[in-house]
Amino acid sequence: MRLTLAAALLALCSSGPVSAATVIAKTPDGMLQGEVVRKLHVFRGISYAQAPVGALRWRPPVPVPKWSGIREARKFGPACVQPKVRPGSIYTWELPPTSEDCLSLNVTAPADARGAPVFFWIHGGALTTGVGSDPLYDASELAGRGLVVVTINYRMGVLGYLAHPQLSAESADNVSGNYGLLDQIAALTWVKRNIAAFGGDASQVTIAGESAGGLSVMYLMAAPSARGLFARAIAESAYMISTPELRSRTHGDLAQEAIGTWLADKLGARDIAALRAMDATQITNAAAGAGYLPFGSVDGKVLPWQIVEAFDRGEQARVPILAGFNSGEIRSLRYLLPPRPADAATYEREIRARYADLATAFLERYPATDLDQSMLATTRDAMYGWTAERLVAKQTAIAMPSYLYLWDHAYPAADEHGLHAFHASELPYVFGTADKTPPDWPKVPATTAERTLAAAMTDYWASFAREGAPRAQGQADWHPYGRERAYLWVAEQPRSSTHVLPGMYELVEQVVCRERAHGGIPWNWNVGLALPPLPPTAHCR
Repeated sequence: MRLTLAAALLALCSSGPVSAATVIAKTPDGMLQGEVVRKLHVFRGISYAQAPVGALRWRPPVPVPKWSGIREARKFGPACVQPKVRPGSIYTWELPPTSEDCLSLNVTAPADARGAPVFFWIHGGALTTGVGSDPLYDASELAGRGLVVVTINYRMGVLGYLAHPQLSAESADNVSGNYGLLDQIAALTWVKRNIAAFGGDASQVTIAGESAGGLSVMYLMAAPSARGLFARAIAESAYMISTPELRSRTHGDLAQEAIGTWLADKLGARDIAALRAMDATQITNAAAGAGYLPFGSVDGKVLPWQIVEAFDRGEQARVPILAGFNSGEIRSLRYLLPPRPADAATYEREIRARYADLATAFLERYPATDLDQSMLATTRDAMYGWTAERLVAKQTAIAMPSYLYLWDHAYPAADEHGLHAFHASELPYVFGTADKTPPDWPKVPATTAERTLAAAMTDYWASFAREGAPRAQGQADWHPYGRERAYLWVAEQPRSSTHVLPGMYELVEQVVCRERAHGGIPWNWNVGLALPPLPPTAHCR
């Protein structure tokens, strides 16, 4: 039953004194108390759903019941259970407390927000690590440009993506896995129902994410049950790799149910009950140690198609998109590279054996004369460059405004460590959080030029969320991809250009087309020297 204004005031008074630094949001489910921070209303740790835990583990999220009185929303919720990140990673923070019951979100809104567009952020971390409360994602700058910003937690790793025949048998739809993706859909559903209480417009939601967050954006664009929950999309350094199917071994991947059965055996669990009896942290660490990699499942229900097929069929969400990648993506992700060959002759010989009639075009783009740079560029282009251009090309084909960028920005601390424009290095500029990067992150200098670039990036992202077109006052025009294949090149400052890395997209598209036609080869980081011999020419568009 909805609270009357008198009842709300009575509940507020009975809850004790409230300082001038707090604010109340009256949602359809109950009242929440947040904080006023520099003309922003900040609400933290809001439960958007309940994660079934323990003996109920590996089920879809459950709606939160309505409540009476006022709930505190001034502290971040716990992070979802995850393995510790390896020491020395530039992405590592001291992990906050974790819990299996972790489905919370945070809202930062202008104090005067009324019908404001919503920026819905999905953190990265290989669907294995990360938290929405990461200081890097501080929402103050974006909210200061008129957005209501939502950051979320979602189940990850084995707790978020395990599929298993016994779990499928429990489901009314006879499917399993994709629990982390269902969490994201539940969070978007919460936004649709509740965001007006914070001054947001539920019809103007932009989903956005980087790395695994970008992968999640593509999953959401391909998921029928997410349709209508967002109006725009931003995918930073997303990767459109092959996704295992629930029951079929396709594209060189084991079926997800078979992976679940293998993992249970590996962990000495005779059935799902035994897996549910394991402690959440114990099973998360054990699964990661066994080599389990979380991905969505193509199950015919949550994800009906491979991502590439959904976009080829025109069955993705018909929304404007902003997508891009970084020139130095792999410089901080060198574990994705195959072993370096003994010499240039070995490299060229292996490439010719693997790429067949495409080898000459490959070696023109990735020559043996600079092995390190060629190997970095090969994996970057196959995972991130091709994905970004494919996203904007496919959305352009269905008449959706689409914007492409290449982040190629240099600053001294990054270049000193060989990390020019590394993976995720655009984030402190997008969020305006150069002073909130992890301890081992190459520090962004506090110069006027860096602050100006950061302000431009935040403006581009915020204007896209507001209007569907990225703009920044006093900066280069960002033209839609269109027939000219326009993009924004961000080096020392943004510049308009066309045809990013000419020939890159066409070459990778040909390779992936042949792998898809063959049916037994996945497309991910198994490129260059790691590519299985490429099948003969297929009928590729």
